[in-house]
Amino acid sequence: MTIPYLEHHVSRDEHRLYAREYPGAEPTVVLMHGFPDNLHLYDALIPHLVEAGRRVITFDFLGWGQSDQPDHHAYTHHGLTDDLDAVIRYFKLKSAVLVAHDASGPPAIDWSLDHPNAVAGLVLLNTYYHAMPTLRAPEAIFVFSRPFGIGKAFQWLMEQGDLYRRLYWYQVGHFMRDASARERFVPLLYQQMDGKATHTTRKAFYALNDDLVWTNIDRLRRVPELRRFDRPVRIVFGAGDQYLNAGVARAFHALFPNSELLLLSEGRHFVQIDEPERVAEAILTLPVASVSAISTTRVSPYTETTSGLQYRLMYLAFGLMNIVFALPILVDRWLLYRRVQRIFAMDNAECQAVDAGITSV
Repeated sequence: MTIPYLEHHVSRDEHRLYAREYPGAEPTVVLMHGFPDNLHLYDALIPHLVEAGRRVITFDFLGWGQSDQPDHHAYTHHGLTDDLDAVIRYFKLKSAVLVAHDASGPPAIDWSLDHPNAVAGLVLLNTYYHAMPTLRAPEAIFVFSRPFGIGKAFQWLMEQGDLYRRLYWYQVGHFMRDASARERFVPLLYQQMDGKATHTTRKAFYALNDDLVWTNIDRLRRVPELRRFDRPVRIVFGAGDQYLNAGVARAFHALFPNSELLLLSEGRHFVQIDEPERVAEAILTLPVASVSAISTTRVSPYTETTSGLQYRLMYLAFGLMNIVFALPILVDRWLLYRRVQRIFAMDNAECQAVDAGITSV
């Protein structure tokens, strides 16, 4: 079933962001994708929200999907926050529930902390914000985000021949539980990546990987603000995700004072694809807070303060740890890889059993 929507092109400095609006009742639900995907990540979820009568807005971040892909733009997590701010101001949203997944966690949380009285609620789906003990990067993200030029070397390597496509189909395919979902979504999401990095979304993907480690360290400065954030927060994680995992979800729950935790045992990293009905229910039943007008001037701590020496030293220490503790890190990655493969094999076996049962009827 095709659900009608309105297309918008949101000004973002001299560039444009592509957005879709599904009319309905307030508060508006704003859906944000992570990397390496785009707004199609929510294709299975949106019908459940629209059928419930809610207004929904989804968009592609700059450099992704149908949004502009400027060559010399600085693609950073802070830039994603500016993208979100442009969308919220374009639609003149007075009451919004922000839904973040994966790499959209930092911009959604940053914007919420900067404008707490303008947020009706926050929903976190298998995402991250800062360094946490159990947080593990997926294999592709792990190699692309290594410091001291190591990540850059892997990025160059993946541009040779067909390696990038193979890695993408492996990695993103493992984010979903059902084979039918993989067949539908992996080709759809890969379209924006098809080609050399300089001409596709790959340049934004690589740049965000370059910014990832610093983001996870630098956002530690805002932990006290997380503890004071009193807006309703619902944390909905696929418990089968071995990367942005249940430990990360529990850490968020411990930080946000007005939060609820929902772990979906059958969900994986793309929980909105694996369990769209349950995710929709979690969004629709979120108790919403009253909101006030958004300030005409965007407040950002990154324009008012400089990064502290302690965080820069932590970044340097992280890089040195990757060298000194290379062997334990590689062992940890191998064990993680084996766990993911076991879960993937079980998912495929269950899908084949279901198909065989349907065929035999």
